[in-house]
Amino acid sequence: MNKKPLTDFIEKTIPASNETLTAIAAHFEEKTFPKNDYFLKEGNVSNNYFFLADGFMRAFTFDTDGNEVTTYFYPKNRVVFEAASFFMHTVSTENIQALTDCTGYIITFEKLNMLFHSIPEFREFGRAMLVKEFVVFKQRTLAMINKSAEERYENLISSEKEIFKYAQLKYIASYLGITDTSLSRIRREFSKKE
Repeated sequence: MNKKPLTDFIEKTIPASNETLTAIAAHFEEKTFPKNDYFLKEGNVSNNYFFLADGFMRAFTFDTDGNEVTTYFYPKNRVVFEAASFFMHTVSTENIQALTDCTGYIITFEKLNMLFHSIPEFREFGRAMLVKEFVVFKQRTLAMINKSAEERYENLISSEKEIFKYAQLKYIASYLGITDTSLSRIRREFSKKE
């Protein structure tokens, strides 16, 4: 696998010369995760940062009753890592699992940190990615408070439609903070509107 998907992704985020992009990409290694394999299991420290070139992953944890709760979905062309564990070197309370066969490029914390300190364009890329993901996280957190389940569903189907292609409905329901039954009802109501 060539690293063009990775360099294209970086170049869409920040301007960089071909030489710089090649130098950055040289530190990433090709990695595959078969369907159902884990990128990260709770109880472990996340030491890897993964650019998902193809496939679909989800993050999940367990509530106090032991029920799985989906916390995030990762479609292709997304960076996959568990920020708290990765940056703070703490044990993760989340799992990240491949829902399809996944391919991409992986780098360790140490190599990523070296790139941040040695290549200004990569430092800017990292900053831009953190800001983008923080905004997405904040919007999702607020939506769980100030949007109805129907509004959250409508937003998800309009902005992340591929989730419905790869994720089981029970994963989508828990991500939206609703029951499977509520999701079925909302989907029926939306199908009547179409």
